[in-house]
Amino acid sequence: MNNESLYQFSTLTVVLLLLAFYGGTYLMTLGIRKKNEDADAFMVSNHRVGFGMGAASMTATWIWAASFYAAATSGYTYGVSGPIHYGLWGALMILFIYPFGRRFRKLAPNAHTLGELIHARHGSSSQLILALSNLLGSVISLMVNFTAAGALVSVLSPLSFQAGVIMAGVGVLFYTLWSGFRASVLTDFAQLVALMAIAIVIIPAVFFAMGGPTELVAGLDNLTPEQANFFSTDAILNQGAPFFVAVLAYAIGNQTISQRLFAVNEDHIKPTFLTATLGYGAIVIGLGMIGLMALTLGVEPLNGDMNNLIPQMVSEYLPPFFIALFFILVIGSLSSTADSDLSALSAIIMADVYGKNIARGKPDPKRMLFIGRLTMIIATVLGIVFASFSLDILVMLVFVGALWGAIVFPVIASCFWNRVTNTAFTTSVIVAMVMFCLARFELVPLTGMSGLFFELLASIGGGVIIGLMVFGFLGRILGIIAAVAAMIAMLIFATDFLRDYTVLLASLTAYGTSTLVCVVMSLASRQERFDFDTITARVGNYDEALDADDHKTSAPNQPQPAA
Repeated sequence: MNNESLYQFSTLTVVLLLLAFYGGTYLMTLGIRKKNEDADAFMVSNHRVGFGMGAASMTATWIWAASFYAAATSGYTYGVSGPIHYGLWGALMILFIYPFGRRFRKLAPNAHTLGELIHARHGSSSQLILALSNLLGSVISLMVNFTAAGALVSVLSPLSFQAGVIMAGVGVLFYTLWSGFRASVLTDFAQLVALMAIAIVIIPAVFFAMGGPTELVAGLDNLTPEQANFFSTDAILNQGAPFFVAVLAYAIGNQTISQRLFAVNEDHIKPTFLTATLGYGAIVIGLGMIGLMALTLGVEPLNGDMNNLIPQMVSEYLPPFFIALFFILVIGSLSSTADSDLSALSAIIMADVYGKNIARGKPDPKRMLFIGRLTMIIATVLGIVFASFSLDILVMLVFVGALWGAIVFPVIASCFWNRVTNTAFTTSVIVAMVMFCLARFELVPLTGMSGLFFELLASIGGGVIIGLMVFGFLGRILGIIAAVAAMIAMLIFATDFLRDYTVLLASLTAYGTSTLVCVVMSLASRQERFDFDTITARVGNYDEALDADDHKTSAPNQPQPAA
């Protein structure tokens, strides 16, 4: 059933497709360009993004190139439950920042990054830990998306991998550089509309070209018992549970979500996040069904590479017109995430690095804009260079994921509990990272007492995750009850068992360690309790502050009224 090679366009066709896509997005941004762009609009659109634009941008940002390949791989590997495990938990990453996002926005309504809030709460060291994790994550995300573009171009055309990487990088930078986040949001909306329209056509077309429901049902006999089981233990422990653990880590640690949280009009936060959750889940689960269909029909991935699965299915079963639509679909998805990464990186450098640390709270907005655009250029070059080397990014993703998991409790606790200290924050994150590495890379044997010790920490981590999720939606009391119940259940079922699933064990260990250290050090501290009301005054809009200063310095001296 497999062809020896995939369908290929001519070089001219691929170049014209890319010119049409990136040229169109650039023309869209011309309508919103300002002669004198301001820093706050460049970073968060002056906190005025509406519901439709916000929900579309959130959805498009999270449907990135990896979603296509990973969703199909999940369906192909784990069977009927695979697409659900990938799409559902990915959607929950968006949903579960909502209750905490309301608190973040209430404390710092004029913030541009979560790091600014943490800086106002703790100071530079805690803020820079958060900023560093976001910088690493966004650069790696850029690399992944440019790599996907290079692979797509090399597979479907005579052009080289490096040519595809360069064209995608330059194209994204071209339309994002001037207007920053505003350009990202506007093009995200158009890209999502196109993505949904094409997905609605492509997914059913492949499905029915392969035989439709009849062939799917008949092919279920080709599945193993685990793949045919909707509640497969293998799928839950190797994919579902690790993804579930990552939900809060990505929601709290990723600046692309935080940036949209601070950009959306405050009255529209709830519908924006709910709509994005549903949109992401529906599209990605649908993509995963292509992998399930390939599994039921006994299709073998070309050259043994799972990333070839979706291009292979589209190429084998659809005519060239649909393949061209698929090409635009993938380019649009990776571009919508790449431009969000550029916007996130520029905001972090502008606000967290320059605004709060170099300029010491008194930045020049015009200089901030220059720094933001320079950051985009440098980040694009780094993304292109790293992607061109085809580096193995899995190890780096492991570290970033662990860092995000290690900061979840300290960040959330810092915004609700007035006893958390800067020392407790930084120490807990560092210790959690060390413990994660020991478990993930098995630097100590996960047997006997040491294995039991890590399972204990992981059980605490499991309780923390469940407790935080319940706390976010149902309040403190129910959150504590849920955390204790989950921890007890983990202790009963995970002992002498969880050590066999290293990725899950290490991720939970990061949560449990950071929570334990942060709570103990905060309770032991005699530092004066923090006043949350001071955060709003410490985090403001940069351009408004500049205008106020200019008004003060330029106003003429007024005569004193007579007594």
